[in-house]
Amino acid sequence: MARCGCGGGQCSCTVKAGTNTSVSGSGSPANPYVISSEVPCTTVRACLSAGPGVEYDPATGVIGAKVSAEAGNNLVQRPDGLFVPTGAATVSTGCGLTGDGSAGAPVKANTGAWPYSCDVTAVGGVVACDANGQLRSEPRGTASFTNYFDDRQYKDLAVPDTTTVVDTYSVTITNPSPCLPCLVCIEQEVDTWMVLPAGAGAAAGFDGDEMYYTKNTGSSSISGVHCQLSKFLPRGTLAPGASMAVGFGAQLGRGNAGAYYYRIQFVLRALLIAL
Repeated sequence: MARCGCGGGQCSCTVKAGTNTSVSGSGSPANPYVISSEVPCTTVRACLSAGPGVEYDPATGVIGAKVSAEAGNNLVQRPDGLFVPTGAATVSTGCGLTGDGSAGAPVKANTGAWPYSCDVTAVGGVVACDANGQLRSEPRGTASFTNYFDDRQYKDLAVPDTTTVVDTYSVTITNPSPCLPCLVCIEQEVDTWMVLPAGAGAAAGFDGDEMYYTKNTGSSSISGVHCQLSKFLPRGTLAPGASMAVGFGAQLGRGNAGAYYYRIQFVLRALLIAL
């Protein structure tokens, strides 16, 4: 330090230690000044503060993680750091589900025991997810029952002497289920009104099946002779939403001695079962 007259081994410069610093040495080449600085913890602590998720103690200087106490928070402090159990922080189960998503309690369906002797894999139904994310079961079964009726008048037509279908009746039925096939069962009735002069006879029935025969053994005509005939028959199955025509014929035969008919009533009842 030439300006301070230190060139001859003696220095006239004065060096003074400031706050948080210290000075040692005489300023000569053999014993130079050494200036040291040290900031104490108490000074540094005043510059620090805690923020979200952080705990800070200015008295001890300890900085740590702050865990929220709100319900549903599963974050915990472990000796080696912060820990979140698998799935526990995000899973909340309701009806039909159990578990919290952790390794010890995985989320699963709360199922019951299969109570039937048949194999669940072979005949069990399905549960599917709809477009709104809601679980749905298989389509619900439906059943419908419809009555159809027709009353037809004729101008005194002779009863044929051989078995003959004299008129027919038909309706169109539709499977009401858009998802499931349906079993079609038909109850059909026919009631033919006839006049039998003395000694006359006549038979009635359905297609190919004579079900009723009567003969007038008296000496005068019998008017309004009739008998309501009925059958219950399966007609197969219908695909979902499909339609089919069902019907039957009114059959007469064995007419003689002037027997004639003048009225036929048709009844058709359709039972559709979709399961």
